[in-house]
Amino acid sequence: MGDEGSAKASAAQLALELPVDPSFERDDFLPAPSNRNALDIIDQWPDWPDHALMLVGPPGSGKSHLAAIWARKASALTASPRNIPTLQFLNEAKPSALLIDDVDRVDDETALFHLLNFLRENNGFLLMTAAAPPRPESVRLPDLLSRLRRAPMIEIGAPDDELMRAVIEKLFRDSQLSVDPAVIDYVALRLERSLGAARAFVRNIDHEALARGRRVTRPLAAELLERLRES
Repeated sequence: MGDEGSAKASAAQLALELPVDPSFERDDFLPAPSNRNALDIIDQWPDWPDHALMLVGPPGSGKSHLAAIWARKASALTASPRNIPTLQFLNEAKPSALLIDDVDRVDDETALFHLLNFLRENNGFLLMTAAAPPRPESVRLPDLLSRLRRAPMIEIGAPDDELMRAVIEKLFRDSQLSVDPAVIDYVALRLERSLGAARAFVRNIDHEALARGRRVTRPLAAELLERLRES
């Protein structure tokens, strides 16, 4: 392999090693009509209508970002839906605030029921996120379903065109990529309405541009979009 080929291979390898974790800082959250109510309720804490609250929205709508903002603000413990804290842990730790992302994936419904009761009895706050509202077909324990339905629910819509464009523009900027606004418009109108899809697309096109030693252009964007449609 010649020097040029070696350079391209090295660039491709370097691209794959770049950090891809999204930032969940408050300043990085982009307000839009689809998420305005959810952002407002997070900013209003601790003046909530109830001690437990649920954010509901499709994947990639920004639920986890909002949840992370609240968790830092409230100094909340974060519980995995696969490992709900036991009553013994709760009595020892006495958390004043707790976050459960993807509560609709909880394995132990009895443990979640006890957690809800514990926080209510001890005036603790609980924020839950879910892809859909709790329903009888998804929650087997009737008492738990009743508790979950009692919590105020804030719905987040899928990102609109304006938000998608703003997110894509910011992701390019964070990646230190200079991209023509027309390319951003082109991608925003054609990409799946998901913040996760936007992050994945910018990450992939960044890798491609670096590996090929070229700028991000509309033809390159079109090529990657076509790949997504075919996958």
